[in-house]
Amino acid sequence: MEVIALVGATGTGKSHRALLIAQENVADTIIDDGLLIQGSRIIAGISSKRQFTKVGAIKTALFSSDDHVLEVKNALAQIKPKRILVLGTSIGMVNTIAKRLEIPLPSLYLKIEDIASQKDIAKARYVREHFGKHVVPAPTVEVKPRFSGTMIEPMETWFRNRKSSGNPSLQKVFVEQSVVRPSFTFLGKFYITNNVLSSIVSYVGSKIYGIHKVYKVHINNETSGLILLIEVSVNHGIVIREAACSLQKETVKHVEMMTSLHIKKVDILVKSVYLNSCQS
Repeated sequence: MEVIALVGATGTGKSHRALLIAQENVADTIIDDGLLIQGSRIIAGISSKRQFTKVGAIKTALFSSDDHVLEVKNALAQIKPKRILVLGTSIGMVNTIAKRLEIPLPSLYLKIEDIASQKDIAKARYVREHFGKHVVPAPTVEVKPRFSGTMIEPMETWFRNRKSSGNPSLQKVFVEQSVVRPSFTFLGKFYITNNVLSSIVSYVGSKIYGIHKVYKVHINNETSGLILLIEVSVNHGIVIREAACSLQKETVKHVEMMTSLHIKKVDILVKSVYLNSCQS
């Protein structure tokens, strides 16, 4: 196993360029802000971007928790990466991460100033300071379960490959990553009550053909997302499975769109069948 490092101050665009640097240096795995990423998958870890204080974020990025270390070490033993790119704000930080995870010290230290222009670095600093945006070098579908309740935007970028050797087909590198905006960075915490979620589900149910009424919504809020159990009555004569599937799909769509919460599972419990009064 070989380790290389990308070093730069906070908010200078390291995560934004991580996938490019990994590809240019044939690194199949990235360690960034507490996460272990291989290819387009988040394999293990806890993101420092989910912490509510700067101290907590720093501790997470440095793998201060033994449980955090054990999870990532076990994952590394399973995936057996050939070359790892470790991101950090200083040489000391990446060395500390390597020692905590018991991987080799980096054989190569790359500086963000050698990768990005001063203009790009200044732009990255401005976005971080004024908008509180953070990049996670993984697709949105991978990020959502670990950032439930956080504003997430997909970001697709074409980079110029500095090691293309004149080959036109290799001159540009396409990367798919995510932008997260933790509200605590400048707006404070925000809360979404269960009543709000129930109201959203009830509204969605009122628009689904065959659903007579949403009686109750049971909400289990886990770290990785919501598990919902929706109790409903259905109209007589409809295909119950079709109505239930429609309610499932529309619930996921609307709740995630309106709240940024990740939905892990939606179960539908049909409590009764509604029959209109017969008229003689």
